[in-house]
Amino acid sequence: MAAAVVASAVLTLLLPDDLRLGPRWALPLAEGLLLVALISGDPGRISRRSTVLRSVAVALVVVLVGSAIWSTIQLIDDLIHGGHETNSANALLLAGGSVWSSPVLAFSLLYFELDSGGPAARAHHMPPTPALAFPQQLSPELNAPHWRPHYIDYLYLGFTNSTALSPTDVMPLVPWAKSVMTLQSVLSLMILGLVVARAVNVLA
Repeated sequence: MAAAVVASAVLTLLLPDDLRLGPRWALPLAEGLLLVALISGDPGRISRRSTVLRSVAVALVVVLVGSAIWSTIQLIDDLIHGGHETNSANALLLAGGSVWSSPVLAFSLLYFELDSGGPAARAHHMPPTPALAFPQQLSPELNAPHWRPHYIDYLYLGFTNSTALSPTDVMPLVPWAKSVMTLQSVLSLMILGLVVARAVNVLA
């Protein structure tokens, strides 16, 4: 999780100024401060249940998701109305790749934090009906004793949902999960469709 937050901050720094929410240093600083508070409050495995820690984690995820959505909207606006970073194929693909990767990381962290009460709650007890059902939960023959999803499982979910634009092996079971996965797919579809179309037009 920490590595994903750091990667998201790096992607924010690499974005053109027009696609970034606020000054270049603002969001990475906010993400860094929140991450330090989260890690210092519960170092190592996230298993201590605390209202304060959960509030910090939710705030971190909100910052990341909000930044990713803002960058996506700005890129789409530039593609439609014209922007200096959309006139060069190399600059467009670099900006588009950064903007596309940011929601993958942000939404994976959102799934990680919201599924089944969050990582600390999952460490203590998995509910019989989770918000996101993994193959190990849907197929008893695959279910190892005391299996718990880890962040890599949610990162895979975020990546496949942005590439396949639909659930692959992880099924959303509750309204919030279906709504969030739909939003992520729509963002990815707009980025991929418009960026590829513009890049082909520029190269032509």
